[in-house]
Amino acid sequence: MGRGNVSSSSGGLSWLPTADGASPWSQARVLVTGLGVSGFAAADGLLEFGAQVVVVEDKVTEANSDKAELLRTLGAEVRLGPGSSTLRPDGIDLIVTTGWSPTHPLLAAAAAAGIPIWSEPELAWRLSRPKRPTPWLGITGTNGKTTTTQMLESMLRAAGLRTAAVGNIGRPLMETVLDPEPYDVLAVELSSHQLHWSHALALHSAAVLNLEPDHYEWHGGPQGYRDAKAKIYSGVQVACVYNVADPATEQMVEDAEVVEGARAIGFTLGTPGLSMLGVVDDLLVDRAFIEQRRDSALELAKVADVTPAAPHNIANALAAAALARAYGVPATAVRDGLRGVRVGAHKIETVLVRDGITYVDDSKATNPHAADAALRAFESVVWIAGGQAKGTTFDDLVVSHRDRLRGAVLLGLDRAVIADALSRHAPEVPVITIEETEDGAMAQAVAAADSLARPGDTVLLAPGCASLDMYSDYAARGDAFAAAVRTG
Repeated sequence: MGRGNVSSSSGGLSWLPTADGASPWSQARVLVTGLGVSGFAAADGLLEFGAQVVVVEDKVTEANSDKAELLRTLGAEVRLGPGSSTLRPDGIDLIVTTGWSPTHPLLAAAAAAGIPIWSEPELAWRLSRPKRPTPWLGITGTNGKTTTTQMLESMLRAAGLRTAAVGNIGRPLMETVLDPEPYDVLAVELSSHQLHWSHALALHSAAVLNLEPDHYEWHGGPQGYRDAKAKIYSGVQVACVYNVADPATEQMVEDAEVVEGARAIGFTLGTPGLSMLGVVDDLLVDRAFIEQRRDSALELAKVADVTPAAPHNIANALAAAALARAYGVPATAVRDGLRGVRVGAHKIETVLVRDGITYVDDSKATNPHAADAALRAFESVVWIAGGQAKGTTFDDLVVSHRDRLRGAVLLGLDRAVIADALSRHAPEVPVITIEETEDGAMAQAVAAADSLARPGDTVLLAPGCASLDMYSDYAARGDAFAAAVRTG
């Protein structure tokens, strides 16, 4: 490592474009960006395969220091501290990045020099081959990824399969590569950031749940975001699952280069057509994976088996069921999986009911589309919103829900963006703005919401924005809301 122009170690390794777990990794010098969960797993896995590993991380925390020390013990070179990522990689064959933007100077310079850049899932995909190619069932979309992945994992477990929910859901894929006991199949959540840096993935089956404005600043605009999501369908072997209500996802399937014989499978909240899953009366049904699909449908589960049974969550269940059925999971396992799944915290989670007012944490609603799904679940809402808007707008959201808003409480960096939308489209809705940006902000927001709420109302934290302006992540924001509610 050193300052100067970016260059590969020897003009590039000839085997790297088709690298897998059997490649001579001891020849490779690999730079890993970041010491988060995925970065650490990538570095650990590369060391296990014999690569020369360099890690850069600007943030000094106790956890990062501990991980850096462990990696050094295992043989990695770790540069930890402010400015570490500004050092250009001389003599590097490959970069593995864990969410860094293409505009980051280090990555932009590497790309200009022709140094390959992979995501952690891309690395895991390659290193797991050719010896043990576990099938991946992939899920992406603007909203609902984690819930759908959890549902899918539960269905696969109910079918008696050894599986895990991995990827963007929190557990790195590299951990499964290093696991001595093989998996039957994996439920893989993939973000647009991960897909952007993935090139060779060829999943068993994949789903794009929806496409809404998000992360435009990272991808350079809507087309870059859309193209990243669409990459999940490339090379799919069995089923490309799309959202009938979102034509953009179907167009992605039509544009994808897939294995001959792979099928397009739709999911809908309405009556399903041929090769779709959908809803008939109070039942989730399959008209895609049964021989008699031209004139009949198979019951998979009841709507009541989905918790919560909000429309967006039923759509998530149908998408998960489509992927499970594509893998051959029986209908009873779909039902049992839905009954047994426990959706993660901070997703339409009831914190408390007090004096006839229900307090709901949906801190995971980090964009307007996710906030829309949460707002649709309740009749009369005092809405707590705000944070980092990431270049999105709130006009459509306010127009759709102004009649259900008892009031709004706004906080965070881009609170004025939401305030402007409310003033234009719902001037009758009372708005309280919290100027505080430190620890006491959420307590003030909950107190303000209490002043607006009436018995029968829901005080809903559905920020529609990212959380990093004030919190370490959306979970910390949700925890702050829950603490404020319980002590209020």
